[in-house]
Amino acid sequence: MTSELAKTFDPSAIEARWYRHWEQSGAFRPERPDAEPFTIVNPPPNVTGSLHIGHALDNTLQDVVIRYERLRGKDALWVVGTDHAGIATQMVVERQMELAQDKRTNYSREAFVDKVWEWKAESGGTITRQLRRLGCSMDWSREQFTMDPHFTKAVLKVFVDLYNQGLIYRDKRLVNWDPALKTAISDLEVEAREVQGHMWHFKYPLAGGETYTYVERDEDGNVVLEEERDYISIATTRPETMLGDGAVAVHPGDARYAPIVGKLCEIPVGPKEHRRLIPIITDDYPDPDFGSGAVKITGAHDENDYGVAQRNGIPMYRLMDEVAAMRTDGAPYAEEAAKALAIARGEATATAAEIDTMNLVPDEYRGLDRYEARLRVVADIDAEGLMIMVEDKTIMQPFGDRGGVVIEPMLTDQWYVDAEKLAQGPMQAVRDGRIEIVPKTWEKTFFNWMENIQPWCVSRQLWWGHRIPAWYGPDGAIYVAESEKEAQAQAGAGVELKRDEDVLDTWFSSALWPFATLGWPDETELLKRHYPNSLLISGFDILFFWDARMMMQGMHFMGEVPWPRLYLHGLVRADDGSKMSKSKGNVVDPLGLIDKYGADALRFFMAAMESQGRDIKMDEKRVEGYRNFATKLWNATRFCQANGIGASQSIAPPAATSAVNKWIIGEVADTLAAIDKAMAELRFDAAANAIYHFVWDTFCDWYLELIKGSIDDETKAVAGWTLDQILVMLHPFMPFITEELWHAQGARPYDLIVAKWPELEAAADPAAKAEVELIIEAVRQVRSTRNEMNIPPGKRMECRILPESGESARLVMRNWHDISKMARIDLVETRSAQAVTSGGVQIVVGDTTIALQLEGVIDLDAEKARLEKALAASEKEAKSLEGRLNNANFIERAKPEAVEKARADHAHHSAEAERLKAALARLG
Repeated sequence: MTSELAKTFDPSAIEARWYRHWEQSGAFRPERPDAEPFTIVNPPPNVTGSLHIGHALDNTLQDVVIRYERLRGKDALWVVGTDHAGIATQMVVERQMELAQDKRTNYSREAFVDKVWEWKAESGGTITRQLRRLGCSMDWSREQFTMDPHFTKAVLKVFVDLYNQGLIYRDKRLVNWDPALKTAISDLEVEAREVQGHMWHFKYPLAGGETYTYVERDEDGNVVLEEERDYISIATTRPETMLGDGAVAVHPGDARYAPIVGKLCEIPVGPKEHRRLIPIITDDYPDPDFGSGAVKITGAHDENDYGVAQRNGIPMYRLMDEVAAMRTDGAPYAEEAAKALAIARGEATATAAEIDTMNLVPDEYRGLDRYEARLRVVADIDAEGLMIMVEDKTIMQPFGDRGGVVIEPMLTDQWYVDAEKLAQGPMQAVRDGRIEIVPKTWEKTFFNWMENIQPWCVSRQLWWGHRIPAWYGPDGAIYVAESEKEAQAQAGAGVELKRDEDVLDTWFSSALWPFATLGWPDETELLKRHYPNSLLISGFDILFFWDARMMMQGMHFMGEVPWPRLYLHGLVRADDGSKMSKSKGNVVDPLGLIDKYGADALRFFMAAMESQGRDIKMDEKRVEGYRNFATKLWNATRFCQANGIGASQSIAPPAATSAVNKWIIGEVADTLAAIDKAMAELRFDAAANAIYHFVWDTFCDWYLELIKGSIDDETKAVAGWTLDQILVMLHPFMPFITEELWHAQGARPYDLIVAKWPELEAAADPAAKAEVELIIEAVRQVRSTRNEMNIPPGKRMECRILPESGESARLVMRNWHDISKMARIDLVETRSAQAVTSGGVQIVVGDTTIALQLEGVIDLDAEKARLEKALAASEKEAKSLEGRLNNANFIERAKPEAVEKARADHAHHSAEAERLKAALARLG
């Protein structure tokens, strides 16, 4: 018994109801113990997050796959959860405290962490509710959080095991320091921006007033400048870091400075009596053609300088504190700095007096913000006459993607993972095919990063997160253990221990997601059954944040790849192709689109536009178009109901005798094969477009029109079966409307979400296919011709047919009732070939000619004139656009979107010109 559908399709009326039903009925849980398991894990969104358009794409693709595999009978598990997001969550809670005129440091660490847990309980479920609105069929009964007790257990075990294996260690290295967040952050959390800055050129006087002959030559070796100098010229964009210089470097092939290599020069900052002398060294890093060719080496505050200092044994001095203000505690560096000075002089040690007076940050700069210190340093050097010049310069500056301030490279003590060793297994797995990266084009990027991977800094100076399981003894000894009790046992009774204050990088814990979510380190049945996972879908932008690290940890601790396939999708961009950003005001809210068009329409847009990792341009008109597609299916189902077509009683195709019914069964089989092939290749666009064209074109526009007025019992059975197959095949893309229509068509023993994916042995019937395609071709050509000639769609026309003994003539006549009905043409008489060509326009279908009679319908001369005028306009526009596109200046200088529009317009006008030529040819 069918349930009568409302006249108008309203997504909001069905979506919440069906999602609630699915979740309450346990439809998302893997409960098919005898079936083949299929497992995916979602990239855990931040617990602070809200659904953005990137989440909508990512989770739509995952849901398409999991619903497809569930329908195919797999024991499908989609692991869902959220990430504790150390930095983001601590920021959110601290901002709330600021609004209440409170701050974190008013509390103990434990009390603040309790406040974060309170916030999570109240506000941490926003994005999980929003994922439900999108229709994501995740197993919420096993929802995970990266700070859950079992997850914490896994994190501690991994840290301790890696430490005991020599793969985690503590080291003093250069990190990206975020002064706003007061923590180290990873390279991947830094974004470079162009800013307007300055390049200052200073004199570094040679020690003892020594001089040398400075000579510059042109490309031919001719001397262009020769003078005596008592300094070496240095150019820098960051004068405040001069206080921490350890050397000046020049290229070994730079003849200008050959006389002073190995000599000492003076840093021109601070009281003269305490200025440090630093050596002039050679290294391949300086570019002789950039600036003066001489580079100051400040290893503790510059990434490139850090490498030079490491290679050449140059001392590195950290100048700033956690908020990037100049340090007030220069004393800890005094002995080190004085010793470096002594070594530079060729002496073994510095004197006690030198150690007492050595002050890396002079009193007048202490406590100043780095930019205040910059102004003070520049002014002091200028006052002394040691500034050569200053030039305006556009520079690339690193910003923290969360703190929003300029990152300060800084030498600090941190914990590191030996990523180089852990990367070997994943690289080999990709090389030998155990992990397939789709699209394959991302392999080059993957190998480039993995082959040049740096130690992974995993410590963060936060309170919220997994606290590092390391304790320190009074003598500086480190004890790493899963509990304080175990650490104390290592240290011995009576040894006072202090726990490390830092927490682990959020990505350290999420790297365990494929197996810790399944119960590891316990040997659970879920773990045995669902690891390795079957597939990972993620944005390419977290390939190194997350995907590669899951490969490393999964292979190291589980001995197997975490999944055999990794699918990397692109970004969703604004409609003009630009990156979405709040500052540009072009961010699209997916929830707003769901409110307006329904979740099904947004999901179908995402799937149909996703083409093997290419970026997607947001196009609301297309989302609206897919809502119209859903409406068309809704109305087609209402037509079926009105004609007594209900739920099919058979999974197998019903018996069919008529050509149109045989044809539609074959078309279902072809569509099913196309979807299965596309899904096997992870071609979401191809799968979506296959079902779209079958529903819109084949079923609604042709099949239902062909059967209209002649719906017998056979046709009711075939039409009902076909509609059922549509609902099953479309369900992964549009779950809500398909479930609603599935039940509206009649009583069902099960929900569509757990129905059976079609398995058709039925092949297309060649004779039936040829017959129906001939009908369709005849109707399509007549409609196209009528449109070209501006003949009103409802006006019936007369025609004549040239008879031949061929098969198509027989089929045309046998199906004339349908052709006449759909094309709105009436057969007048059959004449000779000469008569057919008189006063009409010819359409050739197979070996049959249909001549539409135009006399009395249109003014032939006027129509020819109209077509010729339109043809001339299209040809003129196409030629103009061709000239523009052949102009190299236009291609190079115009905005990409302008070039793309010109290409699209040229293609349109070229195609229009060809269409008009064909129309004129038909008129003779």
